[in-house]
Amino acid sequence: MKTKKEIAHENLGIPQKKKIILSIDGGGMRGILTVQLLKKLEEIAGSPCYEWCDMVAGTSTGAIISGLILKRNDAKKIEEYYVSLVSRVFTKRNFLANRYYNPPAFDKKNYRNLLKQIIGDDTLGELNQKSNLDCFFTSKDLSAGEETFFTCVNINGVSNGTYKSVLLRSVLEATMSAPTYFSPFERFVDGGTTTYNNPAMTAVLEALTYTGKDKYKAEEMVVLSFGTGTTLRFMDPLKTDSPKGLDALFWLNYVMEETSKDASEMQIDLLRSGLIKNLDLRRYQISLDTTSIQKLSNKSIKHIPNLEADSLYELDDHVLSNIEMDDVSKFPLMKVIGEAMAEFICPIEEKELAITKRKGNWFTTDFIDPVTKRGILVTAHGSDHIQEIKLHLSNKDWIDHQPTA
Repeated sequence: MKTKKEIAHENLGIPQKKKIILSIDGGGMRGILTVQLLKKLEEIAGSPCYEWCDMVAGTSTGAIISGLILKRNDAKKIEEYYVSLVSRVFTKRNFLANRYYNPPAFDKKNYRNLLKQIIGDDTLGELNQKSNLDCFFTSKDLSAGEETFFTCVNINGVSNGTYKSVLLRSVLEATMSAPTYFSPFERFVDGGTTTYNNPAMTAVLEALTYTGKDKYKAEEMVVLSFGTGTTLRFMDPLKTDSPKGLDALFWLNYVMEETSKDASEMQIDLLRSGLIKNLDLRRYQISLDTTSIQKLSNKSIKHIPNLEADSLYELDDHVLSNIEMDDVSKFPLMKVIGEAMAEFICPIEEKELAITKRKGNWFTTDFIDPVTKRGILVTAHGSDHIQEIKLHLSNKDWIDHQPTA
């Protein structure tokens, strides 16, 4: 009789000998989108992720989800916990609290109390022993001036890792303490403040060259990497010197968000490049813009208040590009987008077909466009402007007439 792990491998098109790393990006309340994908992933696999994954990795909200998997929760239970956490974590510190003029905007008191109730006082090592799941979480250490990786890997029944004795709930607070949103957790701030909002690349390196080097091999590994939706901010090149609103606030937001997004995409590009030979990467991400949204089914959003749209196709780029990580009012919208994305990956009409006859992705291969080499639902416009860029940057008069201040 086949085990749950063997069945999951078979249903996901993963050879039995391969180990599975499940990696989840940061993104605040947008993580509810990812939970919808995990619910569908578990449905296809036939059992919860903790039954067949070998390592969970996460940053910020992705760490919360991964931590709940480490505690042996299925995706439906994680959704229940996640709703409770998100509905109470973005609690205004006081009436005057503001990200820009009087930070931090929010108080972590409710979050810390909820984590204690849900997670308890288990250490990484204890959970590693109980679940047989390896784990990897990121946080930025302000005192040391470097990223910290909280890792625990089980090798032959022994839990290994510098921080295996620390409490999971302390790690989950460290990795979600995003500057201006929340106060630092002593020396730690959100792992996504540097280049690791997407922890996939570093989780792979940890597995292959550090704590997991005696357990993991590139040719015997599958990385399931989930984004939380990415917002793209397109600017008219003639208006880059005068962005809308206060310059300081605009560039603060732009640099924080674009740096994280670009780092995430670069890491995925590296993993897809073949630099790590024979690595099986399966990345799932969506751009929050009309180009990507209109590839999905046109689900109703009439039940969501304060939206001037009745369906996904009626949403415009202004609304989509401004779905912020702390905008709890958009929480129901992100859930619907996640449901629609899950249906796109696993088309309803193909559900009864044999695996070999399905044309959808069904989590069995990388979710990539064979022409653009980008994610199928990730918008890219760079190639649209190549000729214009070449024309301008090779024109001496155009260069000399550009403003200098």
